[in-house]
Amino acid sequence: MAAASAPAQSPGAGPIRQPEGATGVLVLADGSVIWGHGFGAEGVAVGEVCFNTAMTGYQEVISDPSYAGQIINFTFPHIGNVGANNEDIESANPHALGCVVREPITPAANFRAQKRFDDWMKAWGRIGISGVDTRALTKRIREAGAPNGVIAHNKAGQFDIKKLLSQAKAWPGLEGMDLASVISATQNYSWDDGLWTLSGGYAVHSGNAHGPHVVAIDYGMKRNILRNLVAAGARVTVVPATATFDEIMALKPAGIFLSNGPGDPAATGVHAVPTIQKILNAGLPLFGICLGHQLLGLAVGAKTLKMTQGHRGANHPVKRLSDGRVEITSMNHGFAVDTATLPATARPTHISLFDGTLCGLELTDRPAFSVQYHPEASPGPQDSQYLFEKFVGGLK
Repeated sequence: MAAASAPAQSPGAGPIRQPEGATGVLVLADGSVIWGHGFGAEGVAVGEVCFNTAMTGYQEVISDPSYAGQIINFTFPHIGNVGANNEDIESANPHALGCVVREPITPAANFRAQKRFDDWMKAWGRIGISGVDTRALTKRIREAGAPNGVIAHNKAGQFDIKKLLSQAKAWPGLEGMDLASVISATQNYSWDDGLWTLSGGYAVHSGNAHGPHVVAIDYGMKRNILRNLVAAGARVTVVPATATFDEIMALKPAGIFLSNGPGDPAATGVHAVPTIQKILNAGLPLFGICLGHQLLGLAVGAKTLKMTQGHRGANHPVKRLSDGRVEITSMNHGFAVDTATLPATARPTHISLFDGTLCGLELTDRPAFSVQYHPEASPGPQDSQYLFEKFVGGLK
């Protein structure tokens, strides 16, 4: 376990010294080198390094499409202890590039487990490193912002640090990236599965064939969003991120949903905003989550900004401005709508109690609202699931 206790080597600290037994490494663009024990797939991946504070739900986190282009540093030390299964996933395959954890991966200790977490990571081609001081890495991100970095795993412990550092420095970062178009569905499909229960698993084919028709635009959709729309009584059709206004209207929707997703909202907005503006002008009810919230803001003239560290976890308090109620929410975003740029027709509805950033808005002249956080949770609390009922219940 020598690699586990090795401190990160900072730029300018002299020759890079690899601890004995180190088979994994995280190289940051500033030259910092963090050693550990590799697990999962062998290989190299470059992206933005962020942290997530959730104590549960690591499978849902890694399979959340919003994490495309990112390496996740988990603050909770015991990641992988309940193994992995085929139900706790939010997309067809994991989208996070890899993860950094404190403790070694242990045998699965849960009745739902179907395999070890490290075996699941390997099967999906995702890289992990254990034995890292994740609290120190989190502090670095909080103080200096989310860095670009390279995560690498080699069983023989052979690494070209100079080459890895060059890759980290050359990566352009998430600003300006339209990742939604890359990971979105490529064709329309229907969804009719509902929520999970301990006794029955997911409610398969439980959709309401006669419910109001919601067309969900997929910018990187989490499956539990679709399950909540179905549970609220909607009939759901998913369309690609690049679907045109005419293609959407041909489906005769009663309402439009704008999904979560990865990347820079301003970049995705180049093709998404004109379509959303046409939807708003048509008077269709609209609900957006996360990236969908940011795109709604852009569509009415607001601006988005890159956050220093972002909000990622399952314990984020949000204040509902209408009555002062506090909701504990699940969050995953590195961009935010700038409250100061909202037009007079867009009213803030929720704010973060961590930093005061905008977490919800509604239009006063059209039937549209959105939230920055994730009311579908998965993982996280379910304080805000009422928003799905509010949206679907208001459709005709």
